[in-house]
Amino acid sequence: MATTTQPVRVRFAPSPTGYLHIGGARTALFNWLFAKRHNGTFILRIDDTDEQRSTESSMKQIYESLNWLGFNWDEGEKVGGPYGPYIQSERRSIYQEYIEKLIESGHAYYCYCNSDELAQMRQLAKDENRPVHYNRKCLHLTKKSQKLMVEQGRKPVIRFKVPDQTVSFDDLILGRISTESDTLQDEVIVKSNGSPLYNLTSIIDDHEMKISHVIRGADHLSNTPKQVLLAQALELDMPQFAHLPMVLGSSKGEKLSKRHGATSIEQYRNEGYLPQAMINFLVRLGWSLDDTTEIFSVSELTQNFDIGRVGKSGSVFDIKKLRWLNGHYINQLNLPERTSAVIPFLQPLCSTDSTGLEVNRLEAIVSVIDDRLITLADIKEHAYHFFKDDFAYDPKGIKKWLSKDGSISLLQMLHDAMEKINTFDEKSVETAIWSIVDSLGIKKVEGLQPIRIAISGMTSGPSLFEMVILVGQSETLKRIKRLITYLSKGEN
Repeated sequence: MATTTQPVRVRFAPSPTGYLHIGGARTALFNWLFAKRHNGTFILRIDDTDEQRSTESSMKQIYESLNWLGFNWDEGEKVGGPYGPYIQSERRSIYQEYIEKLIESGHAYYCYCNSDELAQMRQLAKDENRPVHYNRKCLHLTKKSQKLMVEQGRKPVIRFKVPDQTVSFDDLILGRISTESDTLQDEVIVKSNGSPLYNLTSIIDDHEMKISHVIRGADHLSNTPKQVLLAQALELDMPQFAHLPMVLGSSKGEKLSKRHGATSIEQYRNEGYLPQAMINFLVRLGWSLDDTTEIFSVSELTQNFDIGRVGKSGSVFDIKKLRWLNGHYINQLNLPERTSAVIPFLQPLCSTDSTGLEVNRLEAIVSVIDDRLITLADIKEHAYHFFKDDFAYDPKGIKKWLSKDGSISLLQMLHDAMEKINTFDEKSVETAIWSIVDSLGIKKVEGLQPIRIAISGMTSGPSLFEMVILVGQSETLKRIKRLITYLSKGEN
């Protein structure tokens, strides 16, 4: 387990340039679990340094996805705290004093090079087979030269001067990481419009907000040496770092994309996945307790999560595993819970806000469907025929069970037998059907399947007798007549 000699304060700092994706949600989860495990503070900070792509709608979607997953943050945007504001674009005045300190100490400098000059530098470096780094042309400009540049209308950026030293830090997952300074360049830390960039704002905010541990994806690993150097130049205390393995689209190392499955947490929610299934799935993308246990409750995770048990290798996204987990968690819901969960997906088919009788019927339908749901959205397919009669007939079922001479006659006899039932319950329906089966000397399945096709269009599904009762007597008779008409017209 990671040592924690100071109060644990971790942050999830998404960029509001789009939806909360799988990788981001897993990062949020690991931070949230780490905070819970150590009685720490989980902070939500919005890193919106990408001004052109950051949007209010993305911020809103991120909040909603985190709330749906249950990742309640203790401090940060929307809930407040002692180190606000928690949106970087609102913290410009805080960054300014640090920028001035870097300039005054010689750790940063103004760069007036225009795009053409930078392009020429890059091309020359390529021609000479050198690293494509900025050549420090503006490092030693005099005040007079700088003034001349300004008079020419040039607006400078600010670059950080990389010191000639090896940069090292201990990663809680990857171990000791060292980077030679000649692999880094004097990158821009403040744009020409005065906007500070990610590596500067991130390490400043981590210091200002007293972040103890930075837990983030391995895609940020290249940023960490730069942030370490900035922290050293500013004489800031550094947090401990832990870089999570990437989520991969396949065992071949492909980057996760939409073709491997949905990448948005919001999309999974809309497709009928449960938050507890998603949490269980996300935590197993890189972390294990004992290499065998697959299913964890949230309370078990908060009790057992150890950052030291996160693997170093990338984890493969497996939609089959997610579907299996989701089916498991749906089946763990009691009947009222499961019914409540599927209601949003049933709304296009029926009214779900009327009477208690309607709720009772919905519960009966969900009960009959039983364990067939893999996602909550599957209810639309499995329950469609309980609400609508415009379904198509399975052509293979028609061919197998209703293509022989006498099929229409059989359906008519079944119709007439059920029409005579006074008390329409399972026992009466069963008795009526068996009477026709016995009188014709046919197999039971030959009497059942035509009714199932008439009721649902399919040849498989829940108990036929329960289905018939839920559809009701008048609707059952109507649907048998519909199938008779279909067969009479030779539409099969």
